Amino acid sequence: MQLIFFAAVGIAAYVGYRSFIREAERVTAKVRRAEKQNATGANGTLVKDPKTGEYRLAKD
Repeated sequence: MQLIFFAAVGIAAYVGYRSFIREAERVTAKVRRAEKQNATGANGTLVKDPKTGEYRLAKD
């Protein structure tokens, strides 16, 4: 019984850790993009839409 409990706690901790790392990477990328925009004086980042081939402002 205790083994199942500790396994469940371990799995929950691992999933939480992975989601924390994913969120930290997303926030870091957003901050770097903002710093780069401020350094160059840009008002946004353009990304190419693969379906239409048009460029649009990147969404967070």
